[in-house]
Amino acid sequence: MANFNRVIIAGNLTRDCELRHIPSGTAVMDQAIAVNDRVKRGNDWVDETTFVDVTFWGRTAEIVNQYLNKGAPVLVEGRLKLDQWEKDGQKRSKLRVICERMQMLGGKPGAGGGGAGGGGSRRNDDEYSGPADYDESESYSGSTEIPF
Repeated sequence: MANFNRVIIAGNLTRDCELRHIPSGTAVMDQAIAVNDRVKRGNDWVDETTFVDVTFWGRTAEIVNQYLNKGAPVLVEGRLKLDQWEKDGQKRSKLRVICERMQMLGGKPGAGGGGAGGGGSRRNDDEYSGPADYDESESYSGSTEIPF
């Protein structure tokens, strides 16, 4: 059976960024993302928050440190990693996400627009006329036959 280890989460950073470097010089940052879910309990809707530990590496860690702060919305794609250790004679373990791709959500602070769903300004259809070298007559011959 094939294995598949892929996680995609969207939420908000829970603390200010603290970038550090390992001895080889590679940047690394441990962060947490709060992911909200709305569930119904009885007759009421309740918000549940899950806190997910995420580790950013390399250039991604540097970008997060430079552009994002506590509360910033972010989408992370990565893989699960199980950390195991022993403390005071007791075995402990913790799942975390190793970030492989990151997308900043929302706009620049103070720029307006944006928000957790992305966004920004919309373009009007008359602002874009297609590629300059596009010739409609080349792409459609009027035939109803399938070309393969």
